[in-house]
Order: sequence, then structure tokens, then C-alpha cells
Amino acid sequence: MKTVLATDKAPSAIGPYSQGIAAGSLVITSGQLPVDPATGAFAEGGIAGQTRQSLENVKAILAQAGLGMEDIIKTTVFLKDMNDFAAMNEAYAAFFPSDPPARSAVEVARLPKDARIEIEVIAVK
Repeated sequence: MKTVLATDKAPSAIGPYSQGIAAGSLVITSGQLPVDPATGAFAEGGIAGQTRQSLENVKAILAQAGLGMEDIIKTTVFLKDMNDFAAMNEAYAAFFPSDPPARSAVEVARLPKDARIEIEVIAVK
């Protein structure tokens, strides 16, 4: 059985999908763009600021399931430009001070709303 996760502390879905799904001990988020849910605009501060916003959105969805960032076991980072990797990595590392999850990071041709980054995660209860 699955439970749909929804919060106004993360951007609303822009299509026929859920912000996240809890199923058994797993919680999976949809990819989170760097959209500030309060303004609907992309976060400022370049790729570092956008990385932080994407992860804050992930954090808000996980909180709906009673989980935190320490419960993430896998992340996937989609980058518009792999030249942003070092700056993304630095901002990303602040969210995982110890025992970081497994991760994939890939460059993609285009992201929704022409975002520079999108991050999805898998967490476990």
C-alpha cells in the first residue's frame, strides 16, 4: 500500500505526479527543482543556492513522512551543466555532514522550467 506525500513547504507538482510516495519502509521523492515554494521562483545564489533549495524541498517532503535527511539512502542529481559539479557538491555536502547516501550525478540536456538542477531521493524508515 502506498501513501501520497504532499506539503505546502515544497513546490506543488506541475504535472500528474506526487511530491513523494511512502510505500512500506521506503519513501521516494519526485525530482525537486530549486523552486522556493513561498515565491514560486528559482532560488538565487547560482548553483549553490539552487542546490540548497532543491534539498530543502526534499527535506520538507521527507518531514511529511516523519523522516529526515539522515534517512536518505540514495540521491540522484540531474545537472544542466557538469561544470556546476564542484559548486553543487560543496552545497550538497552541508546537508550530509556524516554517512552520506549513495549518489548518482548526471548531466542532462534540459530540465523542467529550464532549471539548472533537479534532485530526487530514496529514503528508508
